[in-house]
Amino acid sequence: MLPASIPSPDPVWSQFSLGPLTIHTYALCLLAGIVAAAWITDRRLRARGAAPGIAIDIAMWAVPIGIVGARIYHVLTHLGDFTGPGVDPWAWVRIWEGGNALFGSLLGGALGVWIGCRISGLRFWSFADALAPGLLVAQAIGRLGNYVNQELFGLPTTLPWGLEIRSDAPMFPAGTPEGTLFHPLFLYEMIWNLIGVAVLLLIERRVVRRNDALLADGGTPGPGLRWGRMFGLYLIWYGLGRSWLESIRIDPTSDAPLGIPANIWTSGIAILLGIGILVVQGRRHPEPEPSVYMPGREPEDEDAEAGGAGDSGAEAKKRAGSDQDADVDAADADASPVDPAGSK
Repeated sequence: MLPASIPSPDPVWSQFSLGPLTIHTYALCLLAGIVAAAWITDRRLRARGAAPGIAIDIAMWAVPIGIVGARIYHVLTHLGDFTGPGVDPWAWVRIWEGGNALFGSLLGGALGVWIGCRISGLRFWSFADALAPGLLVAQAIGRLGNYVNQELFGLPTTLPWGLEIRSDAPMFPAGTPEGTLFHPLFLYEMIWNLIGVAVLLLIERRVVRRNDALLADGGTPGPGLRWGRMFGLYLIWYGLGRSWLESIRIDPTSDAPLGIPANIWTSGIAILLGIGILVVQGRRHPEPEPSVYMPGREPEDEDAEAGGAGDSGAEAKKRAGSDQDADVDAADADASPVDPAGSK
């Protein structure tokens, strides 16, 4: 049975102290999402032949640059909050007070992934394809932080699952009666993202099975959801979701070119970019992806090297002993009186 409403969280849960440090729950939600995405991506890359832990190496570049991109995007789309007389210029960098745009994190994170892939030798699109489901999981987890901060909700509603927003919350619309319920956009997006994970993995599984059947019949398998195709589907799915969610979102400080919120413009760009990736990569790479690594950047087989080094130990001694036994046997055979060669 659905609750009468989704209650607003107690402000005490938004942050807590740990000695001299102040821990923000929103930051913990983001961190949990990052960890989940890195774990999922690493498992998917290892299944495709990548070295264990390579997703962590790339995340070391993607995460900080993504955070910077998220903040820059938020500031640029909310300039009214960060410019004008009496505005503290340090407010631009106080990300712990909220205000991190996911689209900005995608742009900054993409740059970080590109840098990390260049250093590690991994193909950019291979990493992006492996990341796509984990990225949706991370975004779903991160939206819990928006609930704690009371900053992602939609128009007023009388639905049973309406969200309570504290009247002292920064985003509470002026002139709205206290006790008004709002659409819980954070929850809608969480559900949309988790459904997206299931949809993407289902499509991927069916494509893999089709390719396996073609290969078993002696045919030529297709590229599957590689070369960026999986990430293209992610952009389309996420862009579609954000476009309709943003249309009912209350964000009173957001700049809206032509009366259309900036995030709707960006959602449309994400959808078009996803379609473009599918079309362009489909023409450029109709063949299966040979490796997740760039040509000539494949890691050496450390297990084989370790095995070879181990031969100098017990295995080498064993072979040496066998060779000595063979030499002794050969010498005894030459000296034997019944040897056919000696009877001459």
